[in-house]
Amino acid sequence: MGKYQFEPTVMRELERLRVPLAVYQFLEKRVVTIMLSDGFCELFGFDDKNEAYYMMDNDMYRDAHPDDAPRIADEAFRFATEGGKYEVVYRTLTNRRDSYKIIHAIGEHVYTDDGVRLAYVWYTDEGSYTTEQDTRRKLVNEAFRRALQKESLIKSLSYDYLTGLPEMSYFFELADEWRRPRLARQETVALLFMDLCGMKYFNRKYGFAEGDNMLRRFANILKKEFSNENCSRFGSDHFCVFTGAADYKEKLESVFEQVRCAKDGKMLPVRVGVFIDTDGSLDISAECDRAKYACDTMRNTYLSRFRVFDDTMLRRTETTQYIIDHLDKAIAERQIEVYCQPIIRSSDGEIGDVEVLSRWNDPDRGMLMPNDYIPVLEKARLIYKLDLYMVERVLARLKQRGEDGLRVVPVSVNLSRTDFDVCDIVEEVRRLVDLAGVDRELINIEVTESSVGEDFEYMKAQIERFRELGFRVWMDDFGSGYSSLHVLQSIRFDYIKFDMSFMRGFDRGDKSKIILTELIRLAQALDIDTVCEGVETEEQVNFLRNAGCTRMQGYYFCRPIPLPKMLEQFSKE
Repeated sequence: MGKYQFEPTVMRELERLRVPLAVYQFLEKRVVTIMLSDGFCELFGFDDKNEAYYMMDNDMYRDAHPDDAPRIADEAFRFATEGGKYEVVYRTLTNRRDSYKIIHAIGEHVYTDDGVRLAYVWYTDEGSYTTEQDTRRKLVNEAFRRALQKESLIKSLSYDYLTGLPEMSYFFELADEWRRPRLARQETVALLFMDLCGMKYFNRKYGFAEGDNMLRRFANILKKEFSNENCSRFGSDHFCVFTGAADYKEKLESVFEQVRCAKDGKMLPVRVGVFIDTDGSLDISAECDRAKYACDTMRNTYLSRFRVFDDTMLRRTETTQYIIDHLDKAIAERQIEVYCQPIIRSSDGEIGDVEVLSRWNDPDRGMLMPNDYIPVLEKARLIYKLDLYMVERVLARLKQRGEDGLRVVPVSVNLSRTDFDVCDIVEEVRRLVDLAGVDRELINIEVTESSVGEDFEYMKAQIERFRELGFRVWMDDFGSGYSSLHVLQSIRFDYIKFDMSFMRGFDRGDKSKIILTELIRLAQALDIDTVCEGVETEEQVNFLRNAGCTRMQGYYFCRPIPLPKMLEQFSKE
């Protein structure tokens, strides 16, 4: 069924009505404007009827009060899908656009002779909305507040409360309905995922109220370019748009220009991921995921730009999904192997500790290195499964060696920051260690410097819990980012582990040596032992010994090797 058209003579008579009247039709999951009367245009300040039709189809609630627009849109959607009566009271800008007036809208469905359902909506001007205290205006405002309270009982399900854009689930329906006839005509469509750059810092600088205003302004830019029903706010500072692929680049350039030229400067750049749809074979949600993936590849970009999802990204997403889907099987079948790298005491050159590392030996894809799967599992918040599996494997070996009367040394296990969010990782580790009957001092907990900086007080409390239970806690990768001495001042660590970047810069002048020497002295003054990663040459070994570094780790001593080989080396000593 296509868009309904009145007979030309009927259309002219309806448009000439002085009564504010609009006729709508519900097509492709959206409200389409069929007729607007002269009275409607006068009430809402449209001098050009063509402009009125365009605005009602593309940004119907442009002039509605921001607090009312989502409520009106949601009630209109309910009326279109469920039927019944339509009645709303809301605020809209006056023709001078310097204040608000109150509009009372009442609608009902009428069927044409050929069975097409149309919505007739009549509008009434109930007077100005103001805080002044004369009796008539007080009565009008009180009536408005009562109506608003009544309508607020309707739970908004279809439109975003802040921007008036369709919510995610409704957006998926709109997009699917919109693309179907276009793909049938062999047109190519595009789905755009947008991420504003630096929202957290914007809110910190200007406040959350101004942040909300900025999001509304950005939503209005999108409405202008793509129309209201083609856009959605996915929460926070993320938006999604579907449009024709033929001109999406020009529209994006217009968006970028409007963002750049915002009058007050209070607008953020926007990164955009693009997915080009040629056959409709994917669900809209899957297309959003791919557009988001393309967008996320520009995370370090603070400029407005876009990137199209391509075959390389497709292979990466397939690998990502493979890792997520096969993790449980890999753990159950022990495809993930425990590798070890010794940590050498500087004083005597003997093995003082061992760090355990994982290697995923997949039967279909071969050996997967940590960089292939750890970032994926962290993002999916599944890394805790791997980390607890590694703890269990290590504990089983330590217990067996203790029972066999063989030498054991402390083992360092790495915990991800997300482990602390997904479960009570402190209690989980304690439970596993005690269940195995292994001394807690034989397990070193390594947490990265960057993870401590995220929710500092919370991480401080978890580290203190580990240490109170008898575990040693090491700060890993110190110096890999923006190191804060406040962390060392506030949290007690047993070891600081210097990032291997210090050793990479060892031969590029004296700066790295000077910084590392002073950091080792600082740790000694704080009564904290030190480990340096990435040691590869005898010159580095001698330097670290002379500087007072407690322990060393790197290819000079041993590459990561499977756990059985490491145990064999222990047994020979």
